[in-house]
Amino acid sequence: MAQPYQGSCLCGDVRYQIYGDLRPVVACHCRQCQKTSGSFVMASQCQADDLTVSGNSLRWYTSSETAERGFCATCGSNLFWRRFNRDYVSIFVGGLDLPTGLTLESQIHGDSKGDYYPLPDVPQVEQSQLN
Repeated sequence: MAQPYQGSCLCGDVRYQIYGDLRPVVACHCRQCQKTSGSFVMASQCQADDLTVSGNSLRWYTSSETAERGFCATCGSNLFWRRFNRDYVSIFVGGLDLPTGLTLESQIHGDSKGDYYPLPDVPQVEQSQLN
């Protein structure tokens, strides 16, 4: 990769760069993602050490006993998800600058999806298979 991936929140206060590889995109249909985004989320993942963040508005919300979600306190953009004591961060791909070159590869928690959309035509996998 010649240049890092870059992204930001809606207002631009939180900006980030990823200086490593991103895995293919996974759609998550869990109820937490629905509640935080208004629908399902599509996320990639990088090593935590490959992510640099600038700006003053990034906040972390402990959303369960095992994970937290990063968002912009100014505009409310959902940006990141990370499990405690792991060396990776999930990046919500809607915040990445285009083009990303990424593709949707699979989905998780399809049994929790909203009743207002069909599942994408990609394989359903268990979350445990992703790491």
